[in-house]
Amino acid sequence: MSLSLAECNNYTNILKKELVPAMGCTEPIAVAYAAAKVGEVLGEKATHLNVRCSGNIIKNVKGVTVPNSGNQKGIEVAATLGIIGGDASKELEVIAEVTDEDRHKAGELVAEGFCEVELEEGVPNLYIKATATGDNHTACVLIEDNHTNITLIEKDGEVLSRSHRHIEDNDSNEENRFVKLDYKKMSLRGIIEYADSVNIECIRPVIEKQIECNTAISDEGLKNPWGARVGKTFLENWSDDVKTKACARAAAGSDARMSGCPLPVVINSGSGNQGITVTMPVLTYAEEWKVSEEKKFRALLISNLVSIYIKHYIGALSAFCGAVSAATGAGAAITYLSGGDINAIGRTIKNTLGNVGGIVCDGAKPSCAAKIASSVHACLMAHYMSVSDKEFKGGEGFIEDDVEKTIKNMGYIGKVGMKETDVEILNVMIDKVDVDKEL
Repeated sequence: MSLSLAECNNYTNILKKELVPAMGCTEPIAVAYAAAKVGEVLGEKATHLNVRCSGNIIKNVKGVTVPNSGNQKGIEVAATLGIIGGDASKELEVIAEVTDEDRHKAGELVAEGFCEVELEEGVPNLYIKATATGDNHTACVLIEDNHTNITLIEKDGEVLSRSHRHIEDNDSNEENRFVKLDYKKMSLRGIIEYADSVNIECIRPVIEKQIECNTAISDEGLKNPWGARVGKTFLENWSDDVKTKACARAAAGSDARMSGCPLPVVINSGSGNQGITVTMPVLTYAEEWKVSEEKKFRALLISNLVSIYIKHYIGALSAFCGAVSAATGAGAAITYLSGGDINAIGRTIKNTLGNVGGIVCDGAKPSCAAKIASSVHACLMAHYMSVSDKEFKGGEGFIEDDVEKTIKNMGYIGKVGMKETDVEILNVMIDKVDVDKEL
């Protein structure tokens, strides 16, 4: 059964919404965006900035270098740099054009205690509330659920703008603001039918941008000593085959990105690391197998959409490492490139999730590159198992014979089962618990 026009458009618009450029790790950039916006609303020089964040935002900003900051880390830095030199109209590239003067001033203000950061409990996993105070006015901007989803703007206690939290049903891009999106209508069969049949020209600009940006930051990570150099370590110590290159090129992009490289990344599911992971292994295999441009583009549609499909059940931020869902998408796409049908692609998905579905997220930082490499390695093993007609069987752990049920099981575990894990990871990271005493 072929997709209807409405179903096809739904997939196209989901891709256009999800695959957007972002500079650096999306959580500190979202903080900078909120700060830039609240400064714009304030309309005068801020004398104090308060940022209240969910635990997941604190977790994902704590260990990552803020891009264009001069190797500085932390929410205070991201927020201060955003309000001083950010351009809110650029959204996830908000601090792309900050100057040396901005960086120096931000460092001084952070040292003086200009920005106060507090944990906000009982809120959505992605929650940033920035409140700026000046000599004459106060202003507040609230972001929830999505990195650019502003749900509240206030000035001097007056509500200037308020919108609903659940942005999943509406595209935030201006050109598609009134387009209805329905993630619940996604399915593996629908994704494959879409990838097989869509007019590539409808989605070409988005995929070309993803290839361009994500290849550039991967190359940067391989050429220069960023982060823990996971990608370079792979190439220097493992064989020079396509499997090693696929792991290395994905990891290298994260090496650079997590350590402050200012090059933009086209994200997936709100994450640059996930955007790199769905892209580079697929490109590596497409080059190795010398497939046509059209086949490569269609495989990237599979990779992106499978990742989005899995991750939408879990939510934007959780204790579930998004490298797993992204690598699962990449593995599915590589099986597609090899000529695999829906059954083979389903086996690759189940084999990947059954292996590395338990990797936890303990925030954005250089070790994310290693988790990406491990996840890509797992998806490649899953692919080669699948094309050899081998798979993990239904009833083994959370794996089901039906791939759709397996994906939902993983979604439930990531969203519900790992909720308490998420809390405890944060408690450890902020020294809220005496680990020695508990053990």
